[in-house]
Amino acid sequence: MRLAVLLSAGLAPAVAWRHLAGGNPLLTAAALAAESGEDVGAVLRSRGGVWSDIGAMWGIADAVGAPLADTLRSAAAALRDASEVRAEVAVALAEPIATARLLTWLPLLGLPLGAALGLDPLRMLDEPLGVCALVLGLGLVGASRFWTRRLARRAQPDDEIPGWDAELMAVALSSGASIERACALVGSGHGGPSTGVLAALDLSSRAGAPAVELLRGEAWLARHRARTRGREGAARLSTRLLVPLGVCTLPAFLLLAVVPAVLGVIRSTVVPV
Repeated sequence: MRLAVLLSAGLAPAVAWRHLAGGNPLLTAAALAAESGEDVGAVLRSRGGVWSDIGAMWGIADAVGAPLADTLRSAAAALRDASEVRAEVAVALAEPIATARLLTWLPLLGLPLGAALGLDPLRMLDEPLGVCALVLGLGLVGASRFWTRRLARRAQPDDEIPGWDAELMAVALSSGASIERACALVGSGHGGPSTGVLAALDLSSRAGAPAVELLRGEAWLARHRARTRGREGAARLSTRLLVPLGVCTLPAFLLLAVVPAVLGVIRSTVVPV
């Protein structure tokens, strides 16, 4: 956003990058590329992550002659929306994941709980049944943690920015580029337009509606769908985490807490002959 403000004030891209560099190697490299007439977008894409997406948008705007300041403002708004989506999904996932992690460690509290009740849980190692219960219980704890982590990873949103290809296509078309050229530019740096983008372009062609506005709307809808999917995934995760709880965690608690207590009681009450 700061770069967009500097460009709006009339500064050349190289000068604007210099003002923002502040010793940052990437921004310094971008300033040098702008001064020498090289591809600034390629420099940004080499960093990876979100810089790769910004570099793709910069490269398209530079190729079609779109205003860089307006382009960067659109990019900042899209990135802000995508960040809000990820934050909302992370908050929705935090409670079920934290609860599952806490319950996963619950069986291991069985041993100190037995000691607090005056029993000697370690004496279970003198019995073959106790050794089997200990090994099986620890195995179930490990299986529960692995299962829980896998479910949590599957519920996490991916790193892609929802609707970014629609934003790129809108930038390419905003300066009068043809649809064929816009598709070629987006395809060369972003894997090609998605089904939603193609549907928006088809609707624009059939109805005569502004393609750029339709693409902006498609980008917003993509982020809205990502937010909805994230919330639904968090809700489903809360239910799915009950499966490892019932299959692994509760049996592990019985093996590590109840079995040692029962063996301790038997040892203390049965008098050897």
